[in-house]
Amino acid sequence: MTLLTITALFVTAALLVMGITAVSNLLFFPRLRRQPPPASAPLVSILIPARNEAEVIGSTIGSLLAQTYPHFELLLLDDHSEDETAVRAQAAAQGDARFRLLHGRALPPGWLGKNWACHQLSQAAQGDILIFTDADVRWTPEALPALLAALDEQTALLAIWPTQQTHTWGERLIVPLVGFAVLAYLPVLPVHYAPWPAFAAANGQCLVFRRAAYEQMGGHTAVAQTIIEDVTLARRTKAAGLRLRLADANQLLTCRMYRSWPAVRDGFAKNILAGHGDSLPFLLLSALFHWLVFLFPWGWWLLTGSWWALALGLAGVGVRAVTAVFTHQRPQDALLMPLSVLLLSRIAAQAVWWRFHGGPRWKGRQIGTMP
Repeated sequence: MTLLTITALFVTAALLVMGITAVSNLLFFPRLRRQPPPASAPLVSILIPARNEAEVIGSTIGSLLAQTYPHFELLLLDDHSEDETAVRAQAAAQGDARFRLLHGRALPPGWLGKNWACHQLSQAAQGDILIFTDADVRWTPEALPALLAALDEQTALLAIWPTQQTHTWGERLIVPLVGFAVLAYLPVLPVHYAPWPAFAAANGQCLVFRRAAYEQMGGHTAVAQTIIEDVTLARRTKAAGLRLRLADANQLLTCRMYRSWPAVRDGFAKNILAGHGDSLPFLLLSALFHWLVFLFPWGWWLLTGSWWALALGLAGVGVRAVTAVFTHQRPQDALLMPLSVLLLSRIAAQAVWWRFHGGPRWKGRQIGTMP
């Protein structure tokens, strides 16, 4: 058996597993649905850590205060912003008694900025349900009732995937890969029903905790120095024997993460190494895997005209397109999946560079250190 045949069989098997995983997730991955306000309404604390978010914070506060759910408080912690985040948030709240503005305390040693901000918010919150959400997440008026309807009595952590808004080519080619990775690589049924922390995921743009469970797993104190605190909290949930659930926001929550290629590159580069267990060999193997699965078939087809190669190339595009439809992205962008992989490799290279040059900076802070 030649090396070419072995490689082709490997890619075939990988795409088959991805396809089966994606189809199962299309069938079983929960989605938020519009719901009327509930008859009984426990107090919900909506918690927003914000640093230099003046551009978006006004519309975010406005969308949250327009919720049809009747009983919530909205806390925003201004984490030493260098812009008008606090001023614009207060202006958008228009004196609404449900809104409280907190000013962050100095960042202590051993903490990352966002985790410290979330910890302070949790201490100030009064609700039995804690919702941590990012400053750039927009909420439709029916979002909170829909979200709470998905939070059954046994669930300790509900992780929501907001619908991503992408406009520039850098956003379109990279941001939807988050949804692709979840739907094609992580079967949701083991996440929901298997006890192993390896089957865990979360999106820090919206995390919904029952307070008792949040405190039981140690809250953000337990992830003080963790860059991917969302995934780590999800794993800690399962490790504690508590119930983790995932759900797609189905356009009831939306988010535009970044607005340019440099922002996309740096935003993903600050997390990608941590997402690979902080292991350079694992990151390099991941890059090689994606080159083999999504680039090799097209190179093989161009050189030989092989129908097998063409089928593999189209299969990769097909899996990417199916996940795009589910997550309300542009399916036609799947045709550029090879370019997405090349850009993802550029992001990985940025992460490796930072690894040996002091770590990434984000919003004016150093969030990594040299090895």
